[in-house]
Amino acid sequence: MTTLPDDLGTGPATQAGRPAAAPFPVVVLDASGHVVDVNIPAAALLPDARPGEPLAAPAWLAEAHRAPGAATPSGPVGERFFAATASPLDGGLTAWWLQDETVERTLTAELEAERRRARFLAEASSALLASLNLERCMEVTARLAAEHLADAAVVIAQTGARRLPVVVRDQRGRVTRSSVAAAPESVPGLDEALQGFPPVPPRWIDPATAPAWLIPEEFGPVGAMAVTPLPGHGLSAGALILLRRARHAAFDASEAEFAGLFAARAGAAMSAARLYAEQNQVADTLMRALLPPTLRHVEGTEFAGGYRASVDTDRVGGDFYDVHPPGEDCAETLAVLGDVAGKGLDAAVITGRIRSTLHALRPMADDHGRMLRLLNNAMRSEGGRVRFATLVLASAHREGSAVALRLTSAGHPPPLIVRRDGTVEEADTGGTLIGVLPEITSRTAHVRLAPGETCLLYTDGVTEAKGGPLGDVQFGEDRLKRALAECGGLPAAAVVERVQMLTDAWIGGGRHDDIAVLAITAPRGGVPGDVDTATRGSRTV
Repeated sequence: MTTLPDDLGTGPATQAGRPAAAPFPVVVLDASGHVVDVNIPAAALLPDARPGEPLAAPAWLAEAHRAPGAATPSGPVGERFFAATASPLDGGLTAWWLQDETVERTLTAELEAERRRARFLAEASSALLASLNLERCMEVTARLAAEHLADAAVVIAQTGARRLPVVVRDQRGRVTRSSVAAAPESVPGLDEALQGFPPVPPRWIDPATAPAWLIPEEFGPVGAMAVTPLPGHGLSAGALILLRRARHAAFDASEAEFAGLFAARAGAAMSAARLYAEQNQVADTLMRALLPPTLRHVEGTEFAGGYRASVDTDRVGGDFYDVHPPGEDCAETLAVLGDVAGKGLDAAVITGRIRSTLHALRPMADDHGRMLRLLNNAMRSEGGRVRFATLVLASAHREGSAVALRLTSAGHPPPLIVRRDGTVEEADTGGTLIGVLPEITSRTAHVRLAPGETCLLYTDGVTEAKGGPLGDVQFGEDRLKRALAECGGLPAAAVVERVQMLTDAWIGGGRHDDIAVLAITAPRGGVPGDVDTATRGSRTV
């Protein structure tokens, strides 16, 4: 037998009298692939590798010996995995050192699997958070779950209603939405999931108990089913049900745990979407109460208004107007236009309070001074940050073909009267702004509008609007009066449209304050009926 290096620690013929020094299994092959010798670890690992016989197993090692020069060969040996390194010996022999890489490969595979899962969870989070629409979130959840976790997925939202909103992504990629009037108890684990309890282990769920409404068409027998809650903010957002066909393996503990990680992200997105929808509904309801009202002909008088918030993306701000028709407690139509200090939603909240207070004080509209004093007291009694407002009260009633007005300003620019011949006059009214001083004063003007004449109430957002060729010149009162001089004899809506058009053109794309205008016109040609003229204040947003 050929003499081998002592440090190989090879078979019995060369190991007599010395320890087995090689830490790895070693197989020595000749040029023809016959086994020359094996050390003790190799003999235990490869019991069929006998000296003098060709090496048959493992086949990958025999092939690597026949075709040397390739990359480091590796392959399975039984249930383990080895990499082989060749060492040339004298006489054309080759010693193959086998290194066990089972643990390393297992850890590498697990690390890569975790990386894939982390990438999937990151992508899923981005996809789920891309929309604040609940139905869209449910569809994305079902799609991702069916593509990566199961053959089909069912997403059920928690609404508290009798009918359950359901989104199904089937084995063919089709998405269907429906609502099911089924008791959660009909699906094992569903009732617990909808209540936010920890998921029931999949091995405890019998797929045969799945009701027909849960299984997609042409899905076939259900081989495995997993139900996991979709945790939300404080309460469950719903439940995720994963379905696998009969020929596929059941869900193991690792897959169930990963499904829970995905469900946590999906539940957070669905919960955020539901919360957004609820808040949006509340905000929309409140916003409708803050928006300028739809104006109409009232008792033979034309009213038209226009509003533009300081920020074009906002719907409300600190400027406002209202028209209160006469009733049992008030014989005249009361119109109000005002300007609250500040901008945006914060100012709009104060605006809403003032409008509500004025509505409650409407029975006192025959005395503008008293009405303004009570409003001033109400604003000062609220405490906290000082808030003030300027406004104009206008009480209107018909006198034959004309309209009689009482106009009272509280720190606000006086209304402008547009006569039929184009003459523009300022109403002789003035007073103290509201919400600052304990005592206020006011002066009321009495104006008579002949048919075709208009009284324009406006906020300083019109006259202080900056623009023009250089973008820093105010629109100003003189420019406003010249514009109104062209509006003699026009209906109220046309006057408002003219002022808005010129103001918008002057501002261009520049910044501006809230803008509100309200026109009161004695109509030409008689008294119109008290009908809705669809003259909602035109709004630029």
